[in-house]
Amino acid sequence: MQTDITAELLETPAGREAEAILRACVHCGFCTATCPTYQLLGDEQDGPRGRIYQIKRVLEGHAPSRITQLHLDRCLSCRACETTCPSGVRYARLADIGRAQVDAQVLRPIRERFLRRALVAVLPHLTRLRPLLRLARLVAPLLPPRLRAKLPKERPVGARPEPTNGRRMVALGGCVQAAATPQTNAAAARLLAQLGIDLIEPAGAGCCGAVAYHLGDRAAALDAMRGNIDAWWPEIAAGAEAILVNASGCGAFIKEYGEILTEDSRYAEKAARVAELARDSIEVVAAEDLAPLGRPGRDQRIAFHAPCTLQHGQRLGQRVEPLLTDLGFRLTAVPDAHLCCGSAGTYSITQPELSAQLGAAKLKALLSEDPELIATANVGCQLHLAAGTPTPVVHWLELLAPP
Repeated sequence: MQTDITAELLETPAGREAEAILRACVHCGFCTATCPTYQLLGDEQDGPRGRIYQIKRVLEGHAPSRITQLHLDRCLSCRACETTCPSGVRYARLADIGRAQVDAQVLRPIRERFLRRALVAVLPHLTRLRPLLRLARLVAPLLPPRLRAKLPKERPVGARPEPTNGRRMVALGGCVQAAATPQTNAAAARLLAQLGIDLIEPAGAGCCGAVAYHLGDRAAALDAMRGNIDAWWPEIAAGAEAILVNASGCGAFIKEYGEILTEDSRYAEKAARVAELARDSIEVVAAEDLAPLGRPGRDQRIAFHAPCTLQHGQRLGQRVEPLLTDLGFRLTAVPDAHLCCGSAGTYSITQPELSAQLGAAKLKALLSEDPELIATANVGCQLHLAAGTPTPVVHWLELLAPP
């Protein structure tokens, strides 16, 4: 694609990166076939090709409008388009650059500004999120049914094994996962202990930074990223084998730390090392000898939901499913498994109508063969799906961990 990006933008790293991405696009339209919002709305401007053209115009100096902002907001950043793109267009990165340019020129309505600031102020901060979650559970009977359904149910966390001073990995504690589904990291610690690995969560680490980054607060995101690097670095320096990330959305983001902080002279090298060490739980577990686990599945019928951040963001599709099958689980068929469930970080809050439609379609596919439970690999998907069905929804690590 030919471009005419403004000279001012071309003097910036983001402008040069955007130009390279745009020039790779041949506007073939293959991406529209896998775009969830295009399938829902049938509008070219709500598909990757249309959004690329809108971003191109903004970067070339055309003033964006509120309509431009709305079309970009409706994008899930699911990256299904990247999986099907024959030219390797890095659409998600272009969307980040485009959104930043549009938001700098178009003032959002006050309600949206308040909501986005509130999300950045609460979700990434465990000391704020946990008390609010406890309060919401206390007053749950008074909440509207739709909001009450979104409250994660309390479940036993289970014991965490003591370190043995053997092999060590660092775990991302996170924010929403740590507050809403703490059993995930506890299960990971027990499972890895059975495989001879200590899982350490260093004090001082927290949210990966993705919430703030994708809501446009780059300063807060960068602070979170640097804070995590500082917290993890002593363990990395001491020989930690990997940084285990049990939320695939966080994993996809942490693997981009090196790229995002490449202009930061103090952190660029460390960020690149962190990105290199980041591992999704399937990458860690699949690399180990699983003989000590036996066959925990015992023919239990499972529907596995592969989050977009796992199959498109990290390109780890079809990795969990065969592992579960090998361990004795019976996986049910899931039609259109490549499509997003509608969670997409904070999308279910900022775009509730579209998110609800996508969630209903995903649950219909997941429940089509009547599984006993649904397993997934990301806390956002887990909470979003659980709000719409009485069928239990768990992280797949919980299926393998000893009690």
